Amino acid sequence: MQSLRDILRRIAAGEITAAGALALSAARITESEPSIQAFASRPAELVAAAGPLAGIACGVKDIIDTADLPTQMGSVIYEGWRPRSDAPIVMMLKGAGATVAGKTHTTAFAASDPAPTRNPHDLRASPGGSSAGSAAGVAAGMIPLAIGTQTGGSVIRPSAYCGVAGIKPSYALLPTVGVKPFSWSLDTLGLMAARADDLGLALATITGRPELDATAAELKGLRIGVTRQDFAGAPEPAAEAALLRFCEIATGAGAQIVELESPQALSEAFHAHVPLQGYEATQALAWEYAEHREQIAPKLRAYLDGARSVTPAQYDEARRVSRRGRDAARAFFGQVDVVVSYAAPGEAPDTLASTGDARFNRLWTLLGVPCLTIPVMRGPRGLPVGIQVISGFGADDRVIAAAKALETRVEPIR
Repeated sequence: MQSLRDILRRIAAGEITAAGALALSAARITESEPSIQAFASRPAELVAAAGPLAGIACGVKDIIDTADLPTQMGSVIYEGWRPRSDAPIVMMLKGAGATVAGKTHTTAFAASDPAPTRNPHDLRASPGGSSAGSAAGVAAGMIPLAIGTQTGGSVIRPSAYCGVAGIKPSYALLPTVGVKPFSWSLDTLGLMAARADDLGLALATITGRPELDATAAELKGLRIGVTRQDFAGAPEPAAEAALLRFCEIATGAGAQIVELESPQALSEAFHAHVPLQGYEATQALAWEYAEHREQIAPKLRAYLDGARSVTPAQYDEARRVSRRGRDAARAFFGQVDVVVSYAAPGEAPDTLASTGDARFNRLWTLLGVPCLTIPVMRGPRGLPVGIQVISGFGADDRVIAAAKALETRVEPIR
């Protein structure tokens, strides 16, 4: 994989130019794209700009508006559609000097119908969803940075399946204006890169928040809570092995592991995600459903058929339960410095017909708290398995610092 920080270091040292770095990304895209299929569309050439991220080629998920490239949302309904303007997140990237390398494949409207993308670690395995192309593009070494979105687990899960670092920041840290909504209470933009160290630098640069490029935490004495989210069901053995491996690494470095009990309010909040998302999705896709129902991808069409049964009263109750969950989360996260849990149920599914399950991600998305995944081992099929580091709302720097400290002790997954 290409490290964003390493590219910028080499440019600063005069070892390579920004144009040369982009040429390397372009060559890798040309080489790997036929087998990986990470991109829905690409520009004719990658042109270097000016700014702190000059030379960084970035993939942009194809539900995010771009004026120079189509925004097709993984759906024939929007085939060839061209917005008039860039979304704010794209302007932030360009303002920092990054170059859009292309629109990355997404599942249809960022839902469940698989994208054509393949997992670079096993072309027969799922890359996850819905930010499939973003995760696979980074994992295949084509691009050092990519933008995804998460409504359930669509940044963390594909990052874990493809063995890259991925962060879903605190809700609204990155603007979702110009992003096709699915559930406006949940939708969150996120970043993917080779390492947590790269994520911190990229997020700090595009947001103008230097504190997010946090110094790696001192693991000795760090209180790390572990939650297995029993309300979400049992993980596969590989996910539990990764969590135990993490605990071994952290304990060996002097961290204190604290097993956390989830309060009832968090369990209830987890279950509130389904009606909340369903009710909002039927409104976010109301025009598509009314005017082009038969052209909606089959899994999403069936989902919307069922979600129409969620009543306003059920939606209001889900919002109330969500607020109680956020209140309870403050005390939950206050017990420790960071919390760690499963990033996904296990290795990537051994099929291209599924994007996997978001059940270990939904609660944190609903709570709006930051979470970051890094790979820690390979599972029995040789695919990456990661953990996710989580903290309270607004503590993005703490999550990044802890993840940076942990990844220095984990053998890189190539």
